[in-house]
Amino acid sequence: MDEFIWRALLGGVGVAIIAGPVGCFIVWRRMAFFGHAVSHASLLGIAAGLALGTNVAFGIVAVGMALALTLVGLETKRLLATDTLIGILGHATLAGGLVALSFMPSVRMDLMGYLFGDVLAIGRGDVIAIWTLGIVVLAVLAFIWRPLLSLTVHEDLARVEGIPTLPIRIIYMLIVTLVIALGMQIVGILMIISLLIVPAAAARPISSDAISMAIGATLIGIASVLGGTALSFTWDTPTGPSIVLVASAIFAVTFLGARAIGR
Repeated sequence: MDEFIWRALLGGVGVAIIAGPVGCFIVWRRMAFFGHAVSHASLLGIAAGLALGTNVAFGIVAVGMALALTLVGLETKRLLATDTLIGILGHATLAGGLVALSFMPSVRMDLMGYLFGDVLAIGRGDVIAIWTLGIVVLAVLAFIWRPLLSLTVHEDLARVEGIPTLPIRIIYMLIVTLVIALGMQIVGILMIISLLIVPAAAARPISSDAISMAIGATLIGIASVLGGTALSFTWDTPTGPSIVLVASAIFAVTFLGARAIGR
């Protein structure tokens, strides 16, 4: 098997391993809209990275964190509903990214690759970065797992128990932003949130507790990456959408199967 295929599989599996447990909290905390906003803001991060001549992943993380901190700050003011704030910030950053890119005609970039992913263009450095940062992300998530779970179940009760809810929320938002930056090249900024949500949603009907759902989401994510990549090589389809399509098919099987047996 060619080396670029191995790199694609290693990179995709690495992102799936991280996205599984992280995506579970997105499903539990109903943060899908926030994830979409951060993925849309990634385009502004790409423009910032290209303008500064640095790695676009740094721009994505910087813009994503700025979006998260701005959202947290505005939420405390209670000026607007959270979903309204997320919608405004997400689309404003998306529009800002498109406008910024229009002012850089001399910069060569594969916009379709950023939007829908180009897993076959992953290099050795990308694979190393995905696995290295992935280990760090999983270690941090394991460290905050219990307080984050308590915060997810009942935020007011977690606050009474002395859990620092605001720092935990900010750390988790940073984790989501990092996963989106890492997964951008695998499935693209428009579909990375699907790799976070769909495997977690597919694992939910067949899981008995939080740990089993996180493990199930990881395994489903890995199966989606392997199946979607194989589908892409066989039928010459876009790799990112193929991965999401396989994940969606698995969700349909688990959801309908659970309904059939009355779970």
